Amino acid sequence: MKLISPDPVPAKSFNDSEKAWAYVHEIYERNVNFIRDNFKSLIEGNPQDGKVRAFYPKVEVKITSYKKSSSSLPYGFLHSPGVYSTTITATELYKDYLIEQLGLVLKNHGGTIEVSQSDTPIPLHYAADTSSGIDAAGLDVPLRDLYDAPDLGNTDDEISNGTMIPDPGAPRPLAAFTAPRVDYSLQRLTHYTATDPSHFQNFVIFTNYQFYIDEFSRLAKTHMEDGHKDYDRFVEPGNLITHNSRHGGHIIGEPTNKLPQMPAYHLVSGHKRGITMINIGVGPSNAKTATDHVAVLRPHAWLMLGHCAGLRNSQSLGDYVLGHAYMREDHVLDADLPLSVPIPALAEVQVALEEAITEVSKLKGLDRKRIMRTGTVATVDNRNWELWKQKEVVRRLSQSRAIALDMESATIAANGFRFRIPYGTLLCVSDKPLHGELKLPGMASKFYQTQVNQHLKIGIKAMEILREQPAERIHSRKLRSFAETAFQ
Repeated sequence: MKLISPDPVPAKSFNDSEKAWAYVHEIYERNVNFIRDNFKSLIEGNPQDGKVRAFYPKVEVKITSYKKSSSSLPYGFLHSPGVYSTTITATELYKDYLIEQLGLVLKNHGGTIEVSQSDTPIPLHYAADTSSGIDAAGLDVPLRDLYDAPDLGNTDDEISNGTMIPDPGAPRPLAAFTAPRVDYSLQRLTHYTATDPSHFQNFVIFTNYQFYIDEFSRLAKTHMEDGHKDYDRFVEPGNLITHNSRHGGHIIGEPTNKLPQMPAYHLVSGHKRGITMINIGVGPSNAKTATDHVAVLRPHAWLMLGHCAGLRNSQSLGDYVLGHAYMREDHVLDADLPLSVPIPALAEVQVALEEAITEVSKLKGLDRKRIMRTGTVATVDNRNWELWKQKEVVRRLSQSRAIALDMESATIAANGFRFRIPYGTLLCVSDKPLHGELKLPGMASKFYQTQVNQHLKIGIKAMEILREQPAERIHSRKLRSFAETAFQ
């Protein structure tokens, strides 16, 4: 079958990151629209006589010296001489990010950025305009005969995992994710959260209870009514947008009839400096799924804010646990990140959380210590862990010095480590099964009413503290390996 493709485009070199992005954007938009236009013709009964194919744009840089960068950032430079490249997608969504990353490479190494068309096809599934209303349900021809489909064999995390070995003579990776990997996650984010990826902010809070989402929504809407100076709009599932009263307070869209699996809510600020909150539900599988996909948006930090079982008799219901180490019995990342790899606490995030607790609770020193403990969080994949043989589980938890147990925190921290995204954990003790303290129905309602508000405010304040810090402080060098990609 013959191939039907747009005309080739010439490779061009740039020493200006904005101009480089503009050419990347031009190639991407042309090629995506080529696929869309042909698909529309197919739907209208005018098929092409061949297979339609268009390609992702590509950026490439080459350095010839081992000269070290003087930058204090842990990214933006290339580790050794050679050629580095990556494919690019969603150019409008990543405009500011790409201009910044390419600009850092030019600043640190000089030379030029070469922009061209890659040999990686854009799958129809990633090019299709879902807002157009085009319905392909009535087609009686296999779409794979006429268009490229996602190649999951080449959509993986080898770069992030540090296991990728380029073929001899092939370029090294410039970014942690290829275009197909990014497109895969962008589609998954839309599906799981019922919000467009463009609404996601650079500071993300994950939770395992809807109570936190309800309180976050209440606070966000209050901010919109009161004309909060830092936030411009609030976005809910279904892309329901409430604007700040400073901007007229108008509402766009309709609420979704049915919540998605992992509903996301976005308190939007300029330059994506706001806060996104996602209810990932319970379990390490959900935690991995959510963070696998949010990672392609390259946020500046994420936190786990949820409930846990307190493991020490000295703890009380409602006390806080600041995760400082993790006992990984979640198992969902064992193939990507060996258990022998330690997951360090990040001082920048830990300090922000402690400052937030002090500011919100109004407690300092020993008084603060009475409601908060720092220590190991054990994360398991068995919701009924209490039914394990008690003598064995108590011994194992005691040996690890664990002070709390949940089903998400270690997964979120480990994926933060894996994807080079600063992470932290602040949990709230909701029961103490090892000590016979289980919530009765009435106790549970009172507990949630009194603790969720303060706990959430602490998480939000911690994110606000982090966003005021320069990138050099937020992005810890602890997260960088021997041979890193230049892009953050």
